Order: sequence, then C-alpha cells, then structure tokens
Amino acid sequence: MKKIKLVLPILGLVLAVTAGVSATAIVKADENAEVIPQNVYIGDVSVGGMSESDAEAAVEAAVSAYEDATFELSAAENSVKASPSDLGLSWSNKDIVKEAMNYTRTGNLLERYKAKKDLEKENKVFDIIYTVDTDTTKSFLENHAKELNQEAVNNGLTREDGEFKIIDGQEGIEVDEDASVESLQKYFTEEWKGGDATISLVANVVEPEGTAEELSKVKDLLGSFSTDFSDSSAGRVANVKNAVSKIDGTVLYPGEEFSVYEAIAPLDASGGYELAGAYENGTTVESYGGGVCQVSTTLYNAVIRAELDITERYAHSMLVTYVQPSMDAAIASNLKDLKFKNNQEAPIYIEGYCSGGIVYFNVFGQETRPADRQVNFVSETVSEEEPTIQVQTTEDPIGTVTVQKAHIGKSAKLWKIVTVDGVEESREVFNTSKYKATPRIISVGMGSDNEEAIGAMNAAIATQDEAIIRSAAATWCSDAVAARAAEAAAQQQQQAASGGVEPPADAPAAPTTPTTPTTPTTPTTPTTPDTGTGDGAATTQ
Repeated sequence: MKKIKLVLPILGLVLAVTAGVSATAIVKADENAEVIPQNVYIGDVSVGGMSESDAEAAVEAAVSAYEDATFELSAAENSVKASPSDLGLSWSNKDIVKEAMNYTRTGNLLERYKAKKDLEKENKVFDIIYTVDTDTTKSFLENHAKELNQEAVNNGLTREDGEFKIIDGQEGIEVDEDASVESLQKYFTEEWKGGDATISLVANVVEPEGTAEELSKVKDLLGSFSTDFSDSSAGRVANVKNAVSKIDGTVLYPGEEFSVYEAIAPLDASGGYELAGAYENGTTVESYGGGVCQVSTTLYNAVIRAELDITERYAHSMLVTYVQPSMDAAIASNLKDLKFKNNQEAPIYIEGYCSGGIVYFNVFGQETRPADRQVNFVSETVSEEEPTIQVQTTEDPIGTVTVQKAHIGKSAKLWKIVTVDGVEESREVFNTSKYKATPRIISVGMGSDNEEAIGAMNAAIATQDEAIIRSAAATWCSDAVAARAAEAAAQQQQQAASGGVEPPADAPAAPTTPTTPTTPTTPTTPTTPDTGTGDGAATTQ
C-alpha cells in the first residue's frame, strides 16, 4: 500500500507536466500564426484564417452593403425616411479586428489554451458597433421638422349671431431633437444588426393654448374700422373678399404677434387671387392680389384703436384714396407687412367681413380702459409736392393717346389724441409717412410710315401741351388720314363726272396743323425704381 501512495503523486505530476507541455505547444503554435484563428466571426463575417488587413476589408465590405438601408424615423403618426449617410452612420469599433487577431494569444497560458479549445466547440463572435454622427443627425432632424412635427391647433372662437362659441383645438407633436439623437445613437450602438429599420424618435405632446376661462374673457369691442371699395374692379373686389376671409376668426393670445402677409399669402393665383391694380415703381400695374392693401389698412385702423402694439407698418409709395394720409398700411410681397402684437392679458378675436361694398374689421377682447377715455387719430399733411406732366412716345399706332393719372406728393403725420371725460390728456405723433409725387404720363403712339404724320405729331409733342397733342392725334391718326384720303378721292370722282378739271394726284390734303416749333422732343419714361419706402415689388394699393 505504501508503494501505491508513492506512485500516484508521481503519476499526477507526470500528467500535469505532460498536459502543460501539450498546452504550451498548442498555444505557441497558434502564436506563430499570422492569421485570425478559425471559427472567429466579426458580426456575420467569418474572418478565421484571414490576415488583419484582409479581415478589416471583409468587414468594411459587409458594412458598406448596408448603405442602401432605409430607416423610417417616426414621431407619433408622422415619419420620414433616412439613409445611413443622412445620419452619418459608421463602423466605430474597427479595433475589433486586432482583438479578433489576438484571440487565443492574450492572457496566461491556461487562458489562451482554454480560448483555443473553446473555438473547437463553438464560434467566437465579435459584435460590430455602429455610431451616428451627432451633428449630421441633428441637422437632418432640423431639416425635416415640418414633416415630423405637428403644430397644436389652439382652442379658438367663432362669433355667430353676436355670440362667441369656443372651438376645441388639437394636441400637437414636437420632436425633441437632442433626446432623439441620443436615442438613435443608443439604438445603432446596441441594437441594430444591419438592414432596414423603423425607429421611434423622442417627441413631446404640445397642448393647445386657450382655456374656456381665458376665452370667455373675449366679449368687448376694443376697436373697429371700415373702408369703401364699392368702385373697385371685379378682380379687386374678389381679392379684398378673399384676404378678409383669411383673417376673419383669428384668435391672438397674449404676447403673440400677427402678420397680415403670412395670413393672406401666397399673393398669386394659387392663393385664390386675381389680377388687379397695384403700385409698382411709381406706376399702376396689374398684379395678383391687387387690393389687399385696403384690407391691411382697414385692419390697421381697427387695431390702433384697440391700442394693440404695432410692430411693423409701411406707408404706400403713393397716396391711396380710401383713407387719409398716414392711415394706410401697405403690403408688398414679402417686403412690406403689417404686424402687431397682443399686448393685453386676455386673448384677442379679429372679425372681418364685407357687406355692400364696405370692408369691416372689429377687434374684440377684454376692455380694461376707463369708459370715459377716448382715442382719436388725426391726419396732418406737413408738405406737398405738385406732380409734373411727362410725355412719352410708344410704338402703338400713330395718334393713340393713353394717360396715367398723376399723384400729388405728400409728407404726413398721424396724431394719436387721448381724451378723458372730454379733456385732452395726451397728443403724440403716432407715425410719419412720405408719399412721392408721380407725373401725369401721356403716352403717344408713333407707329406709322407716314412721314408727314410723324412730323406733325413730333411738333405737337414738343409743345408738352396735352390739348395740342390730342388735337394732332385726332388729325393724324390712321382713321383720320384714311378718311381724308377717301374724301379727296370722292371729290376727284365728282369733278371728273361733272367735267371739271381733275387735281394732280399728288395734291396734299389740307388738315389743320398746330403752328408749333418743328424740333421734336421725345421724353422717356423715368427708370428710377420706387424708393419711397424701399419697395421694388408691386404694392397692392
């Protein structure tokens, strides 16, 4: 028995030494290899037997295969599609290739031996980690905010038969861009394995403004105004009614700003507007939306009587006829706008409508001003500039005369006068306006091959006298020349029939022509753009 006890420890030692030598040999043999061990994967890519550079290239090729992937980024019911490049997606842990290469080659002898033996039983998989670029992803979300977000519809009001009724609003959705970038980063780092995916963004619910308590305060008429557009063309009438309908029913909460241009745009056919007269560079032209300035002007006068804050207002370049100087508010594309802010503690309701050729605006809210306090606005003309007469020629048929009416130039100011119990409390200049003078433009057609007619018209134009020009035009227009020729031919036939002497064929007719200077003067149309208020676009009058 004693011999057996001596043999077993020796046998154990021999076996241990033998195992150690075997493990060392196996590990040493693996360390000498310049390729990744068999049964090693990076993601779905088998990289066993590859060099480090070959393995990296193989994984890059696999990653690039996902470049055509489509990600649907959703926020509640809204969504947009994005590509990997839209988010700056990339493979971030490229050092995993070196880790795969060193698998079975790091740690102590037994750890490396165990790793080697484990590979004989199952594959070793190293995960690919993806990352999105923060700035690229945030920029993408910002650029698609309109598609992802849903504006809340505030609780509103409608006025029917003199009574206000509350209209329920709707919740909105707003993407939290910073939180969404973090969420996307986490998803691609921890979850995405490649291919198409639907990913939820972080979004917040936006509650509509306006409680029943707030809206119930709207009951008092704070300011009103009306203007007459009954003599307008059909197109202008349509434009006025269209613009009013887009403003009517507006609810403005405390601190909110209202833009007339944003409310009524676009000023083109797609916005429901027709061609009508508008001011442009000192002349009247046909423009889509002609007439909406009367809408903004009427609203302006109602708003200033409600004493809301005017944050932007422009005068027309030339005088308008429906209000006194300095009481107007022009709209010109996106160059001129009327903006005002609700400076009250309660909501404001704007009512607008047209009836009998009159446009009306009423501003309702909560009246906090004393009952004996009255506000009046008075226009004062500071200076005037008389218009000139300008004659220009055109290629229209000779004798054609068209006239564009003149506009007197004025500088004006608007006074705000406050009285309390009939006694003036304050008087201040509320705004100032400058309207440029524009000439009466007489356009004379000179299109003719008749040298005599052209000479006579040039002589008349040189006088710069409208009456003489019109007389010459009546004499030398094509119809008048043709009528004289026909009359002369009839006289010749009559004389021939009665045996009289026929006058020479080249005998001229004897029209009455003005005795004026013969040196023609042809003024040209001014080309200076309308700079009275800085607008080059059409102002809608």
